[in-house]
Amino acid sequence: MISANHLSPSELAALLAFHAEAGVEWLLEEEPVDRLAEFEAMKARRAEGRTAPQARQPAAAGAQIGRAQSQVPAGRARDAAPVPVAPPSVAIPDEQAISEARFAAESARSLAELRSAMEAFAGCNLKNSARNLVFAEGNAASGIMIIGPMPYGDDDRDARPFAGRHGDMLERMLAGIGLSRDDVLLSNAVPWRPPGNRVPSGREADICRPFIERQIALAEPRHVLLLGNFTARFFYGGSETIHQMRGQWRELAAGGHVAAAMATLHPLDLITAPINKRFAWRDLLAFKAKLGG
Repeated sequence: MISANHLSPSELAALLAFHAEAGVEWLLEEEPVDRLAEFEAMKARRAEGRTAPQARQPAAAGAQIGRAQSQVPAGRARDAAPVPVAPPSVAIPDEQAISEARFAAESARSLAELRSAMEAFAGCNLKNSARNLVFAEGNAASGIMIIGPMPYGDDDRDARPFAGRHGDMLERMLAGIGLSRDDVLLSNAVPWRPPGNRVPSGREADICRPFIERQIALAEPRHVLLLGNFTARFFYGGSETIHQMRGQWRELAAGGHVAAAMATLHPLDLITAPINKRFAWRDLLAFKAKLGG
């Protein structure tokens, strides 16, 4: 086994980054603990508490613990000892975090100010495991905004939306209707990558909502393309699937600004199931027609 003490700072940083990308959220303790022995001791204490008279419970329980610990092999006696529990870390309540996110977002008067506010924001637990904030990128004056669900591994590493394979696929999708990523504003509903690319929880989405809504209000796009199931539900609500919502024009209101929005499949949906390309192509043609209208 390789000890962290044997690694250089750069090697340790690379190892931690690897575990974060793999979705690891907890680390093992420095010393092994015999949880089975702890469990047996706990059962013994409970059994003694039920059968012994009230006056004798403290002494009897202590004797029972001693007997349980004496059954542990000598070499592992130290491991079976109770492990001190660290005090829980201080967490911001969800409602307070949402209020702070809303205040920070509404205080921003430009996208640059909004980015600074998001970098300083500490109310979302996703920020603790992500490498980078993935903020909006592209042409905010184009009137066209494309929003995905959340950053993935390549996005988090490069600190830009739609990097890697799904970014390449999006560029091909845009090229098919005469656009490039430089012609639109790209962003995500959630700006920090969840561990292991899991779907953000409802509370995490609520905390991040003021930031993406403020991006929309500041950029004032006329047309918005929503990519994927999570993104469509994030803005439209309900429990419909992306195949039920795709291709339909709906109003999207954010901070007093109203835009025409359409949902379609995410580029990863096209990579994992190429048959989806036919549906996405129909949606993109409809989106292009609306742009020219």
